Amino acid sequence: MKTPDSKLRRALIQLPVQWGTLAGLGAMGLGAAHAQATYPSKPIRMLVGYTPGGFTDNMARTIGEPLAKALGQPVLFDYKPGANSMIAVDMVAKAAPDGYTLTTVIAAHAANPSLYGKMTFNAATDLTPVIVTGVAPLILSANIATPFSTAAELIAYAKANPGKLNYGSSGKGAAAHLAMEQFMANHGISMQHVPYKGTQPALTDLIGGAIQLMFDVPLAMVPHGKAGKIKLIGMASDQRLPGYPDVPTFKEQGTAFIANTWAMVLAPAKTPPEILRKLNSEANRILATPSVREKLQSTGVVPGGGTLDDAARFLNEEFERNAKVVKGANIRLD
Repeated sequence: MKTPDSKLRRALIQLPVQWGTLAGLGAMGLGAAHAQATYPSKPIRMLVGYTPGGFTDNMARTIGEPLAKALGQPVLFDYKPGANSMIAVDMVAKAAPDGYTLTTVIAAHAANPSLYGKMTFNAATDLTPVIVTGVAPLILSANIATPFSTAAELIAYAKANPGKLNYGSSGKGAAAHLAMEQFMANHGISMQHVPYKGTQPALTDLIGGAIQLMFDVPLAMVPHGKAGKIKLIGMASDQRLPGYPDVPTFKEQGTAFIANTWAMVLAPAKTPPEILRKLNSEANRILATPSVREKLQSTGVVPGGGTLDDAARFLNEEFERNAKVVKGANIRLD
């Protein structure tokens, strides 16, 4: 593979430039190379598009805190909640592509281009995927008073009572909402959506009986299931999670269904490849450590990893998948 420096030298030889111009270009190249070699030389800012304490924050810190130790510079967490994470992502898309401004996004990021007709940035071209940090299968839970306890019983009841059941989500267009839309489409059932501003108020109404069903991550659901406050209907994955071995999958119940949220680190487009590779390499090392893997698995997250190309391919597939779900359910947020 030809290096950028060799390409630059070859291009300069072929052009009739003045010595002054050549010297200037050489200085610029050396300056950029020096900046990349010394990266990082100052704190890194990690934008989080949601409030502290949630899934996104947890995933950002799982990578960001050990990354600070590995790189020898602080990683500063900056919370900019709102607009389904687009406020924070817009800031990163417009930041200098020098590796000092990053963001952790979740599945909503891949749905936003389909949900919103107008965006202040291009999610596919203005940002560069660094690494998938983890995937969290969703659990479908029900109010304790519902007349069903398994996936098959739920589907049968919903078919016999179209539109009677209400389901909540952490917000219109969120992974939990799109998961239920896909679940209903797969099984030919209909229920009423009640969007909330976050998981906690929706979970409170699920326990109280104002809504009957809800998809969300295991960390939010399982403790209440174990306490007998809600029913855990099924895990939307192809196998049981190590941290939650008692929760059956939909596949085990004869109604195979996969739905999840995930977390990924993004950088501004045109961030130098050397910096991206360094961030990706350190993040992979962090995700491979037993303590981090155990932490993620205990919260219902399958640890991520992979190359820069793997991350880009994953995100492109998520853009396509979400576009189909959003179009099929006719969901718009503008």
